[in-house]
Amino acid sequence: MKSDQKSYSQSKALWAITKASFKAIFANPSALFFSVLFPIIFILIFGAFGSSGGVSYRIALTANSDTSSAFYRGLKKSSVIKIVTYTDTADLNEDLIKGNLTAVLDIQSATDSLQKPITKVHVRSTTASSNTLGSFMPMLDYLRLKTESNKPDINLSSIQIEKPEVKAVRKYRQIDFILPGQLGFSVLFSTLFGIAFTFFGLREQLVLKRFYASPVNRINILIGIGASRLFFQLINVIVLIVFGHFVLNFTLVHGFATAIDMLLVTVIMLFQLMGVGLIFSSLSKTDSSLPLLINLYGFPQMMLSGTFFPIDVFPAWLQSICRLLPLTQYNDAMRKLAFEGLSLFQCWREIGMLSIWLVITYIITIKVIRWE
Repeated sequence: MKSDQKSYSQSKALWAITKASFKAIFANPSALFFSVLFPIIFILIFGAFGSSGGVSYRIALTANSDTSSAFYRGLKKSSVIKIVTYTDTADLNEDLIKGNLTAVLDIQSATDSLQKPITKVHVRSTTASSNTLGSFMPMLDYLRLKTESNKPDINLSSIQIEKPEVKAVRKYRQIDFILPGQLGFSVLFSTLFGIAFTFFGLREQLVLKRFYASPVNRINILIGIGASRLFFQLINVIVLIVFGHFVLNFTLVHGFATAIDMLLVTVIMLFQLMGVGLIFSSLSKTDSSLPLLINLYGFPQMMLSGTFFPIDVFPAWLQSICRLLPLTQYNDAMRKLAFEGLSLFQCWREIGMLSIWLVITYIITIKVIRWE
């Protein structure tokens, strides 16, 4: 009977701590602004920024394209055409489907019916690149005329640009890249600042010490604070997903099921970040050092994890580091779930990496956590 009463008391204590912590979050207007409104403003700004700017064309060549032709040399010299090299065909097709590539060119040397040398150019694209393909084809025709007019002798092959082969795919909008990154941005900083400052304040104000005089289990304190932060962040993520989907046409391939999968991945990320917040609150001697630690951890991830722009803009050696970061795993998983329609099992690599970071984080947390 006594043990039942004790168990019941622990449950009531846990619920009371969770409810009080949750109310404290909503009592702070700045928390609501930076967690919900600030990411929405960022989404709108970067969405407008990403759709503006001068026209440029990113193209790729097939593996067996003739790179010795005069037409290829003309492509390389063009200031508005960037030839991208891929080692993996799957990555090439993924960028083509998302509209990150204007087209894939297949340049081949052949002979016509009179046995004269010709250069055939086959163009493959998707409807995702329809906004640039329309102006890219006249650009190719201009390069053809320029190359043929500059040929030194009449034996140089003529150039034939074939009608482009355009595959219909799901339209990849700028918001499909931006919104998952902003979800990661919001979750990262809101959780780190929320957990670190809350736990630090409770310890410095001797609130935790007062709990020791009560029968409340210390682990219930962590669970209560963590649960309130978890629920709050999940509400923020739901608001951002709903806003993006219904206002900005953010793609959710399988609708509600996709949103649920995104929330499950977010839960894993939140647990990892809560552990990091506990580590920082335990290492900090003063509250002024907390923002420094959080920013040292958060800003490199914000810049290197594909939050605002793809990580393939970085040098190859830096990309290898970027792909190890926990926020990169979160952003990649969210984009694969939302736009590509993959299942949680198909995102095993990203979820596995996040889980490894989760284990490492809590091993460190157990070693360094300070209650007094």
